[in-house]
Amino acid sequence: MEITLDFRSHIPIYVQIMEQIKYLIASGELAPGDQLPTVRQLAADLRVNFNTIARTYRMLDELGVISTQHGRGTYILDPPSEEATEELRQHALASLTRRYLGEAARLDYTADEVESQFNNNIAYWRSEGSPPPLDSDD
Repeated sequence: MEITLDFRSHIPIYVQIMEQIKYLIASGELAPGDQLPTVRQLAADLRVNFNTIARTYRMLDELGVISTQHGRGTYILDPPSEEATEELRQHALASLTRRYLGEAARLDYTADEVESQFNNNIAYWRSEGSPPPLDSDD
């Protein structure tokens, strides 16, 4: 399970972790029954305070995404309904979009500049059938 954190982002670390775990589930990289690392192990791996991971796991548990069983571990729950899965996907996309826009604003780009670049990249995606490569300068 690969989680990447942006410590310069204005998005709280626990939200970044939660969104990435939800994305890994929605994408199928994490499957029902898969065991997540312990709070302390994930905190050590990500180099964050264990209370941050505990908060993330608690929130995911409350959402019905995972189940924490004291003494046994934390597991991904059976997949939610198609409707709930789509809701998770859309929530992940909305979060990704907000992070993108927030970072663009932090770098002092205007809404018009962002919209222009976004539209150019969407046009490329539609014409080529896949998004532009990350290293593209177009």
